[in-house]
Amino acid sequence: MKKQQATRVAERSVAYALKHAESNRHSGACRNPAVEHLELWSSDWLKKSASGRGSNGKLSPYGIQKLRELILELAVRGRLVPQDPSDEPAGVLLEKIAGEKVRLVKEGKIKRQKKLPEITEEEKPFELPDGWEWVRVRQICHDWGQKKPDQDFTYIDVSAIDNRSGRVVSPAVLTPDEAPSRARKIIQEGTVIYSTVRPYLKNIALVTEGFEPEPIASTAFAIVHPFSGILGAYLISVFRSPPFIRYVESVQTGIAYPAINDKQFFGAVIPLPPRAEQHRIVAKVDELMALCDRLEQEQTDSRETHQTLVETLLRTLVEAPNAETAQQAWQRIAQHFDLLFTTETAIDQLKQTILQLAVMGKLVPQDPNDKPASVLLEKIAEEKARLVKEGKIKKQKKLLEITEDEKPFELPYQWRWVRFGDVVNYKSELVKPNEFIECDQVGPDSIEKDTGRLLFRRTVRESGVQGPNNRFYAGQILYSKIRPSLNKVWLADFDGLCSADMYPLEPMTCPKYLVKTILSEVFLEQVRVAENRVKMPKLNIDSLSNILIPVPPLAEQHRIVAKVDELMALCDALKARIQESETTQRHLADAVVKRAVM
Repeated sequence: MKKQQATRVAERSVAYALKHAESNRHSGACRNPAVEHLELWSSDWLKKSASGRGSNGKLSPYGIQKLRELILELAVRGRLVPQDPSDEPAGVLLEKIAGEKVRLVKEGKIKRQKKLPEITEEEKPFELPDGWEWVRVRQICHDWGQKKPDQDFTYIDVSAIDNRSGRVVSPAVLTPDEAPSRARKIIQEGTVIYSTVRPYLKNIALVTEGFEPEPIASTAFAIVHPFSGILGAYLISVFRSPPFIRYVESVQTGIAYPAINDKQFFGAVIPLPPRAEQHRIVAKVDELMALCDRLEQEQTDSRETHQTLVETLLRTLVEAPNAETAQQAWQRIAQHFDLLFTTETAIDQLKQTILQLAVMGKLVPQDPNDKPASVLLEKIAEEKARLVKEGKIKKQKKLLEITEDEKPFELPYQWRWVRFGDVVNYKSELVKPNEFIECDQVGPDSIEKDTGRLLFRRTVRESGVQGPNNRFYAGQILYSKIRPSLNKVWLADFDGLCSADMYPLEPMTCPKYLVKTILSEVFLEQVRVAENRVKMPKLNIDSLSNILIPVPPLAEQHRIVAKVDELMALCDALKARIQESETTQRHLADAVVKRAVM
């Protein structure tokens, strides 16, 4: 309850501040659309891609991200705090800076700057309030030159920056012998440093203390030491603001490591308010960003609590000792289904629980008329012996005996624990180097993680296919031996080629049941233990063959597959609605931000 109250306080505080920001410009005659739709900022989460720039695959609160961008956009447009007619205009401040430049050049503290080009109307992205001026970055700052370290120094590189707080948090003290070749740029307290390499990471910081020994920064930074009357904290807001980011994206070069050069950076056109208003802007931005931090933390705590609750309730299903207890557990979940399964993560947890219940014999009823699994396993053993005798498969290594300690749970009466190698055959049919190929090729990257779905396939039409490739046939199971804990498995529905990173497996029982077993936690837990290598985990065929799996009667396997497919389709439909809702929220948030800055 206290956390919910704190969240509401943070929301109201941000709303109040933004309402006043809007009334500053329109004297209360116009409402801020960002405030009218405050729920957009606190309800939407976006999953970052697991690959790509600055990504880590974690969930990011998209709404609050857009709110932060809106705050900075309003700040640099002069719409976050009121203008005061008694403030000394920015034009007067620029005249004072010009005088300061002359003095510093005369004293030999800075070099004379080249004349900057006039700012054209086309370069001005929006209209400024009275008392503000458009300036180039170079016009309001200078650097301190460069030097090669000749004594112990405090080295500040990109890794020393906390790009969330905009502070230097982990500098290193090095000797001259330890100095990297990039350690050259002199900085002082009050300097703003901006990483011109991969600027989307926003490695921007204000040096707020005098480091001892002497601080020297990497050449990856543009050094911005503001002249008197220019607040470094205000420049941080400018460099993080959407207008400046849009400018950087328009001029940067490179794909893997995009960068902006010094000429482009220092030639950028930015808005300059009077000095007194800079102070008001910095104070208001700090206040609102702190409120955003609180709101985000409350959202994170709430989401984690929700996830823990879902996990706990679903675990009661899996751990239920009998059907009656399981039914009671399900009734508790069903009563609050609409509240529990509101996120993609919760749906994924539900899907994994369905699979686990399936392989434990708790998803569909057992039928005493079914032929027991032991009969099926005898037939499989006979079929394997026949195929070996006919030379169609190789004789398999003897698998380990199954001990009672290995069995993770008790199975229904007609089920049996077996080794995975007991119910599949590994078939390797390499393509000859000079053989003409015209078919589709599948690799680990073609298969979606944890779902058993094929994302795409490549068409191969060439003679002498590069790299080792195995043939596979419709009805076989393809399983990725590389990073197997990613759970990449697919039941082939066409003939083709697979890379050497995949095992083509011939199922000896219901193929769809085996795929669902592979996707279940009981299989995955053993894979995590068995996979070797650290940087590139791999599962060899012996380890794969000795994984323990539960096998029900064949008739029950088919009932399990039908029920799992039915429930998974419902889960996917629910997930699609959640994704559609989140997409709509993101579009609304974008539209509201656009309206707010018009």
